[in-house]
Amino acid sequence: MDQYGASGIPFIFAVDYKCLKPLIWKAGEVPPDVSYNFGGFSNCSDDDNTGMAAAGFLKHPLSFECYEKSFSLVKKNIGRGESFLVNLSAPTPVETELSFPEIFARSRARYRFRLADEFVCFSPETFVKIRDGIIATNPMKGTIDAGMPGAAQLVLDNPKEAAEHATIVDLLRNDLSRVAEKVWVERYRYLDTIRTSDKTLLQVSSEIQGVLRSELRRSFGTVLSEMLPAGSVTGAPKVRTCQIIEEAEGYERGYYTGVMGYFDGECFDSAVMIRFIERGASGLIFKSGGGITANSDARSEYLELIDKVYLPIPASPAES
Repeated sequence: MDQYGASGIPFIFAVDYKCLKPLIWKAGEVPPDVSYNFGGFSNCSDDDNTGMAAAGFLKHPLSFECYEKSFSLVKKNIGRGESFLVNLSAPTPVETELSFPEIFARSRARYRFRLADEFVCFSPETFVKIRDGIIATNPMKGTIDAGMPGAAQLVLDNPKEAAEHATIVDLLRNDLSRVAEKVWVERYRYLDTIRTSDKTLLQVSSEIQGVLRSELRRSFGTVLSEMLPAGSVTGAPKVRTCQIIEEAEGYERGYYTGVMGYFDGECFDSAVMIRFIERGASGLIFKSGGGITANSDARSEYLELIDKVYLPIPASPAES
């Protein structure tokens, strides 16, 4: 990435959670079984979905009892002061008649990526964006069903959600300070609307910016290596929290919660790989998670994890 950036060569990339299998292609050399659309920077045109039937989608979440075991282990570590915030995730078996290319084409998300028949991702969360020497990140923390009465005020007033969001903003400010000379919060706790096949969700985000150090303006690989894994999908403090995640989750995240993105010759943009479906040995798996703090309730966190298992395809084809 540093080499391509210094030479002004556009490229596409995807880095897995543990940074063990990074993928990078020059923009004109992306394999035909790889599809991407990052805010309009794409190797395929959006399909016209007019007249298409609504997508069938079934999810089979793990039992609450199973989730509670992992949750209790996380809360135990938080109670001992090992972590302030842990992003606990889990795999959910899902069923749909749509193929990965169809899911990619019909999904509505700012960042979309498909790797052959291995996985498809449709993420709403910006990780790092760099342009004209300014670096920005937009962590998401806090989700609520928009159909609940007063949903926006509920999620913004919730003390647990507020504390979780503040922790992540502080963590990302620290991460940006590793590569930037000056860091500030541009926007704090604003709401994004996400429409799915069965409901509408509200998500709370913030925008943090910094002045990238001059020697790193085109060193995109170096910048990512200083900041990965993403703070919004790990927790704080990051190193110890990643160890707790490894113990509590009991499965491999793979590319889920990694980072994907592009450089077009001028702008570098990337996303956290959340909202993620992969093909497992016995069928499709949707990986999702949420932040756990000292004030978290197991049942509420379990329901939030299930809420995040969705296809971002509007219920009515006309809404596409």
